[in-house]
Amino acid sequence: MAGRGTVKPQSGFNANSDAEVLYKAMKGLGTDEDSILQLLTKRSNGQRQEIKAAYKTLHGKDLVNDLKSELGGKFEDLIVALMTPPIIYEVTCLRNAIKGAGTDEKVLIEILASRSPNEVNEIKSSYKREHDKDLEEDVTGDTGGHFERMLAVLLQASRQQGIQESLIQSDAQALFAAGEQKYGTDEGQFITILGNRSNAHLRRVFEEYRKLSGFEIEESIQRETSGSLQEILLAVVKCARSVPGYFADSLYAAMKGAGTDDQTLIRIMVTRSEVDLLDIRAEFRKRFATSLHKMIQSDTSGDYRKTLLLLCGGDDA
Repeated sequence: MAGRGTVKPQSGFNANSDAEVLYKAMKGLGTDEDSILQLLTKRSNGQRQEIKAAYKTLHGKDLVNDLKSELGGKFEDLIVALMTPPIIYEVTCLRNAIKGAGTDEKVLIEILASRSPNEVNEIKSSYKREHDKDLEEDVTGDTGGHFERMLAVLLQASRQQGIQESLIQSDAQALFAAGEQKYGTDEGQFITILGNRSNAHLRRVFEEYRKLSGFEIEESIQRETSGSLQEILLAVVKCARSVPGYFADSLYAAMKGAGTDDQTLIRIMVTRSEVDLLDIRAEFRKRFATSLHKMIQSDTSGDYRKTLLLLCGGDDA
C-alpha cells in the first residue's frame, strides 16, 4: 500500500525558507492565500510539523494560530486539518463526534470501521494521552444497543490475522442462520464475525455466503438490520471488500445531491492524502460516471476548492 498517496514529501525541503514564505504570505494587509495553499499541499504532514517548529523559532509565534486568524470558513478548516499530525487529527475528530449534545455516528463508523487493529490501538493510546480519557468508555457511554456492541468489538482491535480456512464455511453458515434463515435476526452473530475476522477472511466468507443463501451479504444486512447498526455493519463489509472503495463511496455520498457534507470531504481528503488517495480516485472513477477531481470541481469553490484539487492530485477523466 505504501506510496499510494497523492501527497509526497518534498525533496530539497527547507523548513526555514518555507516558514518565511508563510510568514510573508500573512504579513501586512491582505493574505496571499494562494502561496499558503500551494506550499502546504506540496509538503508531507511530517514536513508541515517541521515548518511549524521553524516558524515558532524564527517568529516566536504559533503558525496554526496565525493561519486561523488570517483564513476563514471551510478553507481554514481544511488548512488547519492539514497542519495537524494525523493521529491527533483522528483523535480530535472522534472527540468532537462524542462530546456535546448528540453523537456524530458517521465519524465513529468511518474511522473505526476502516482502520487496521494497529491503527485503532494507536488512536486509543493517543486519545488517552490527549484527553486523559478512555476512548472505549467515551464511545460506549455515548451510544447504545447493538451499535454500541459493534463499536466495542472494533475498539478491542483484536481482529484475527490471515484466513482461517477451517472457519470460512461455519462463519458463512452462522451468518445465514443468524439472518435469512430465521424469523428475527441474531445481531450478535453478525457483530462477532464481522468484528473479529480479517478482511481477507471475510471476503472468502462473503463468497461462501452468496453460494449458501443466494444473496450478497450487503443485501441481507439491509434486510435484517436498521439504523446505526446497519450502517456500521455495511461499512465493515465495504472495508473488507476494499478500503479505497469504501472511501470512494463515502466521498461520492458527501457530494451528491443538494449541499455538500464538507466535514466528511475534508476528513477523508486529509486523512487519505498520504495513504491511498490514488486508489480511492481509481475506485471512484470505476464506480461513478465521473472522476473525483470533476466532482470536487463542481461541488466546491474558491481557495477551498483549489486546495482540495491539489490534494486530489490529478483528474482521471
